[in-house]
Amino acid sequence: MAGNTFGEVFKITTFGESHGAAVGVIVDGVTPNVEIDEAYIQKQMDRRKPGQSSVTSPRKEYDVVQIQSGIFEGKTTGTPLFVVLYNKDMKPEAYNDIQHSFRPGHADYTFLQKYGIRDHRGSGRASGRETAARVAGGAIARKLLERRGVGVLAYTQEVGGIKCQTFDEDVIEQNAVRACDAKAGAEMIKKIEHLASIGDSCGGIVECRIRGVIPGLGEPVFDKLDAELAKAMLSIGAVKGIEFGAGFEAASMLGSEHNDAMNKDGFLSNHSGGIIGGISTGEEIIFRISVKPTSSISVTQQTINTNGEEVEIKTEGRHDPCICPRIVPVVEAMACLVLEDLYKRQAAIFG
Repeated sequence: MAGNTFGEVFKITTFGESHGAAVGVIVDGVTPNVEIDEAYIQKQMDRRKPGQSSVTSPRKEYDVVQIQSGIFEGKTTGTPLFVVLYNKDMKPEAYNDIQHSFRPGHADYTFLQKYGIRDHRGSGRASGRETAARVAGGAIARKLLERRGVGVLAYTQEVGGIKCQTFDEDVIEQNAVRACDAKAGAEMIKKIEHLASIGDSCGGIVECRIRGVIPGLGEPVFDKLDAELAKAMLSIGAVKGIEFGAGFEAASMLGSEHNDAMNKDGFLSNHSGGIIGGISTGEEIIFRISVKPTSSISVTQQTINTNGEEVEIKTEGRHDPCICPRIVPVVEAMACLVLEDLYKRQAAIFG
C-alpha cells in the first residue's frame, strides 16, 4: 500500500494493523551518536496508549517499546531505527456483526472501493491504532529537536462546545482530557462520560505551540512550513481542519490589523502564527486542528452492506468517545517529524 512513508530526509515508514500481530515504525535519517533509549520513547507511548481514564478506549495496550535496530550501546548509529509494538489486547470477534456493513463516518466503505478488500477487524490501517507507530517515530524526532532547543506542546482547547478560558501549561498532563484549563477540563470530562453512557461521541479542537524554532525554516513554494505541518496534521485520521495564528479570523481583519509589524527588537504581534511566506519567523509557531467526533458509536444508524442493501448498524466494542485526549501526543509527534526533516533539509542548503 502506498502512502506509508512520511518525510524527505528524516523519514518514517509505519506498518501494522489494529488487530494484527503488531504495529511499528522504521525511522531513517537519524543523526548518529545521539543518546536515546527505550524509556525515552516509552514516555511518549504511555501518553497515547488506551485505557488511561474514563474518557478513553478501555482496550489494554501497554505499547511496550522494542527497538530492533539503529541503537548501539545506548546511542543512535545513523542506520535505520526499527521500533515494534506488539498488539496484546485484540478482540477481532467484536467486529463480526459489522463485517459486511459500512460504519458511517469511518473508512470501511472507501477502503473497499480503493482496494477491493478490507480488514474489518477495527479497520486495519484505517484504525487510530496506526498512530502508535507515529508517536514512536516522533519521539526520535523530539529527542533530536531537544538538542536544537525546540519544544513542542499540544493540548485540548475545546471539547463538545466547552472551551478553555485560561491557559495553564502545568495542568495539561494533570487532567484526563489534556485541557489547558483545569475547570473547563472537568466539564469536558463530564460531557464525554455522558456521551459515552448513551453510546455517542464528540469532537473538539487541539492547539499546538512550537517554541525555539530558528527563523528561515521551510521551503518557500510547495514545501512551505505551514503546508508541511498541514499535511502532517490532516494525515491523522480524525483531523478535518487546521488554522495557523489568527486562522479563519484573518478573513474578517484588515491588513493593517493582521500584518505583524516590526521594530528593531522584532515582531510586535504574531497573527501569522510564526510563519510568513511558508518560512518560520522565529516567533512561536501556533496552529489549531479540528478533531471530528469518533465515528464508531453504538447509536443505531442507517447504512448499507457490501451487497448495497440498506441496513441498520450499531457499533459495539472499545472506542474512544472523544479522540482529543489521545490525539494530543500524536499531534506533537507529527509536528516533531516535520520540523526535524526541515532542519535537515535546511542544513543541506549550506552543506
